[in-house]
Amino acid sequence: MKVVLRINQPNLGEEEVEAATDVLREGILTHKSGAGPRVLQFEREFASYVGARFAVAVNSGTAALHASLLASDVGPGDEVLLPSFTFSATAEAILLAGARPVFVDIDPKTYCMDVENIEEKITGRTKAIIPVHLYGLPADMDLINEVAKRNDLVVIEDGAQAHGAEYQKRKIGSISDMTCFSFYGTKNMTTGEGGMITTNDGEIAERLRAIRSHGEERPYTSSRLGHNYRMPELSAAIGSVQLKKLPTFLERRRKNALYLTKSLENIKGLELPSEPENRKHAWNLYTIRLRGSNAGKRNRIVQKLRSRNIEVTVYYETPIHFMPLYRRFRSHLPETERAARQVLSLPVHPSITLKDLDRIATELKRIILER
Repeated sequence: MKVVLRINQPNLGEEEVEAATDVLREGILTHKSGAGPRVLQFEREFASYVGARFAVAVNSGTAALHASLLASDVGPGDEVLLPSFTFSATAEAILLAGARPVFVDIDPKTYCMDVENIEEKITGRTKAIIPVHLYGLPADMDLINEVAKRNDLVVIEDGAQAHGAEYQKRKIGSISDMTCFSFYGTKNMTTGEGGMITTNDGEIAERLRAIRSHGEERPYTSSRLGHNYRMPELSAAIGSVQLKKLPTFLERRRKNALYLTKSLENIKGLELPSEPENRKHAWNLYTIRLRGSNAGKRNRIVQKLRSRNIEVTVYYETPIHFMPLYRRFRSHLPETERAARQVLSLPVHPSITLKDLDRIATELKRIILER
């Protein structure tokens, strides 16, 4: 039986084991403010890596999004613009803040927010924009920030899949008001569960630090609404090790993505992922799209690849605005709905070998050519 090729998997070694063991031996597992020695170290390292002044560690990417909205004073009566073609946590954070999600359509080439559609959705109640760097490709941040500036809106980037991605030679995490990262096990680097918010604004950073620990401005004195969003010391220790390895992980992902592109580029009716000028893809996912006569075959192709132990996944088969919780926020998003019917993602993570990629390409070609 052939080995199952996973869509994504964490890359962990003895260095992570040693870092976690050191924390257990030291006996400092957490800190009441969320700022233990390992967390502080990880924050400094991550801020330096992305080129931001501040980084605030939290316990998930969802926590990062919710805390960022709270720090922006987003609440009842406010609207927040976001794509529907993403994981539901982005919209969930908006509901948790008491605001209304307003869904924006996507660019069919990049799968990121369509800037023209953003302008159409802005109202007097709009408070913030959350662009998502989907699959690891940055959204068009200069244009998005221009729109935000003209309309006095906060920009909170969702960089959950974009560790190490670049826009105009600037790393994601250094550009807008805030950027949220996830360190879930499927991401380009992991702490198991965990998140980070980066910002260049010292006042925002202070708000975020309070929010992650029950809104406390000092011990047992809450000055604003917060939560228990503290990152454990174990997670931070693993994160510091993973961050050192991230450039190597990204190099392998890029190498695998380019190899797969060369292997698939001559298949008719198959649209491969692109990398627009002045954007550097982080390749968290390698997402292809079926066009023409292949457009209606997506689900059959997915089933057949899985039956051959190639774990392809559809991100995202059900756009958020189609989910039961969000149907009340009526939206017309033709590009989002079309993409949801046609895309599928293939493995390119660092553990995938060139031999594995040959197997993926061979099986995909064979299935597409089947009548």
